[in-house]
Amino acid sequence: MVERDVKQKKGGALRPSPEGRGPHIVAWESTVACNLACVHCRASAQTGPEPDELTTQEVKGLIDQLADLGRPIFVISGGEPLMRPDIFEVAAYGTRRGLRVALSPNGTLVTPEVVGKIKDAGVMRISVSIDGSVAERHDAIRGVPGCFDAAMAGLAACRSQGLGFQLNTTVMRQTRDDLPAVRDLAVRVGAEAWHVFMLVPTGRGKIDDEVSPQEYEETLHEIYQMSKDSPIPIRVTCGPHFMRVVAQARRKDRGQPNLVGPRKGSHPGSLDRTTRGCLAGDGYCFISYRGDVTPCGYFPLVAGNVRKRPFKEIYLGSPLFRSLRDLSHYEGKCGACEFLRVCGGCRARAYSLTGNYLSEEPYCVYQPRARAGAKA
Repeated sequence: MVERDVKQKKGGALRPSPEGRGPHIVAWESTVACNLACVHCRASAQTGPEPDELTTQEVKGLIDQLADLGRPIFVISGGEPLMRPDIFEVAAYGTRRGLRVALSPNGTLVTPEVVGKIKDAGVMRISVSIDGSVAERHDAIRGVPGCFDAAMAGLAACRSQGLGFQLNTTVMRQTRDDLPAVRDLAVRVGAEAWHVFMLVPTGRGKIDDEVSPQEYEETLHEIYQMSKDSPIPIRVTCGPHFMRVVAQARRKDRGQPNLVGPRKGSHPGSLDRTTRGCLAGDGYCFISYRGDVTPCGYFPLVAGNVRKRPFKEIYLGSPLFRSLRDLSHYEGKCGACEFLRVCGGCRARAYSLTGNYLSEEPYCVYQPRARAGAKA
């Protein structure tokens, strides 16, 4: 799918990202091959790779471009990245070029030998998705019996060899009631962080798997409460109005320690850093296995392809990305909301449910003050 023409709103000018300022995080879909069959897979991953996946040399060329544009965090995802034969070579090259390389395997293929190769490549942290606190729940979502135990064995191998890892969990009808137990599991197995992803219906993910808007709101408040006494950092992804929930809650919790943002002494480029809610196209972007550049992995509009245009030209100059950076384009209650700059609403969800990525966030129940006042 290619990007549509972006029309300017009256009085709102498109603004390109400041010259030379590249993304903070770039995620690369290294392959669509995977050994699992998750019910909510964004990539609709399959058992083998596609023939048109970026070659080793093409990826290295991309890494060279990223290194020249500010050296972002480079997240290698999939599919299952460990099913790509050159993955350690690519990761090591990224490290040599000064990128902070992260890897997102599902954990089942992580052995002591693999951990050694990951560390040799300079990867400091991996992220493993765990969608249930016990095997029965996790395996039902991941589609393969025994994958929970295999992932736990992989995490044990990481722990024994000093490779940091975080756990990722997707919020959906099947997991919502299990979130506190998964957080406790993350602490128990030694995770450095717990990242909570709000489901966006893309790929195999279905709208029917999403919680209701009211449950969504309640979940964000529950996560905030968990963060206040959590011994590890918690971050919400694809739930940008969590930043609004945080801002509202902190007004009530004056004097409480800030446990949602970065920990004391954390790296300034930490993946746990709490920033603006939706970073799609403005600090973050996604590159598909065939080189298509999109605002995020759940947002199928394509800004360009790295096989045809330089990454810098796509990221800094694409009308799609530029429109996402201009908040005057945002419509509905998002455009009127006092929390627009810290939240922004999920642009991928807006596009998925309405066909308009600039429309208001469909799953936000908050009424902006301007609108509430007008109704009164």
